[in-house]
Amino acid sequence: MNVPFFTSTREYANHKAAFDESVLSVMAHGGFILGKDVETFEQACAKYLGVKYALGVASGSDALVLASDVLGFRDGAEVLTPTFTFFASTSCVARLGAKPVFVDLDEETLNMNVNDAEKRLTARTKGIIPVHLFLQSADMSHVMQLAQKHGLKVLEDSAEAFGMKTQVNGEWKSAGTIGDAGVYSFFPTKTLGGYGDAGLLVTNDEELYKKFRSYRVHGSSVKYHHDYIGYNSRLDTMQAAILNVKLGYVDQAIARRAVHAKHYNERLSSLQNLRFPKIRPSNQEVYYVYNILAERRDELAEHLKNKGIGVSIYYPIPLHLQKCFSYLGHKRGDFPVAEKVCSDILALPMFPELTADEIDYVCDAIESFYL
Repeated sequence: MNVPFFTSTREYANHKAAFDESVLSVMAHGGFILGKDVETFEQACAKYLGVKYALGVASGSDALVLASDVLGFRDGAEVLTPTFTFFASTSCVARLGAKPVFVDLDEETLNMNVNDAEKRLTARTKGIIPVHLFLQSADMSHVMQLAQKHGLKVLEDSAEAFGMKTQVNGEWKSAGTIGDAGVYSFFPTKTLGGYGDAGLLVTNDEELYKKFRSYRVHGSSVKYHHDYIGYNSRLDTMQAAILNVKLGYVDQAIARRAVHAKHYNERLSSLQNLRFPKIRPSNQEVYYVYNILAERRDELAEHLKNKGIGVSIYYPIPLHLQKCFSYLGHKRGDFPVAEKVCSDILALPMFPELTADEIDYVCDAIESFYL
């Protein structure tokens, strides 16, 4: 049996008529740049997430750069960001001339250790980028307390967090809607994924929204009149049309992922060679990725690949050890929790159309490696 780490072809087969109609409708009406499907998607996302404003952009990475620029994460400002995350969570400020200040992770949740973040504050700290990783939100109650105490701007990297919720002051809120701004990625593998690059910016601040809206079209709010030096980052109408279809059943897709995670948990939780991320009681999880922390990780990964099972490693090298950030002067041992997790973590197949037989095959292969 071959079990892909991810595939979109099964979803397309299941909803082929709806996808085909959505794409062909764009071809027919010809509104390829910021067409009506984009506005429809923005409004639907704002309603789903419970936020005032949502703005479609070209990718999650673009959303991070654009928001960082508007929030002032540039020109020597220090910005707290996890060392255990995707590259774009840090490159967004580094490319603007700001200084990334790395933070270690909480070894139980795999999210930013906010206590560690507080220790790294200086008079130059301008903001904080909490990242909601894999299946649950960062500790946003603690993040917001820290931000309010020290006057920091908060940019939530919610690239992996569509559908996740967390409690803040006793109220359930969507991950990404709590800080000054939040960003989402609709890369094809995501819980809500397009058929190419796509992203979203959200905020409850009207002035920020107006700036974001201008910045995505070269800093212009009136055609050929430029108030800012902005970007060219617009959500493609074709992607918006596809995402409108998928948004209609995203809750069912999330529910299927939860069923798969439960199946994995039941099969693997008794293995002494594995550890699993712990979910905070104040979080409502969504399994974008199903991770295990495994002894002899690299050998296990090779064993699974040899059996036709797709796996991935999020992330093999923490950012403080990446060559491009060597100018920051970090060395191995500076962030020990992140370094340990990078050596142990392994992602197993996780997508809604995965079958129970495929999960059993994966679990049988893991058991055969350890037992």
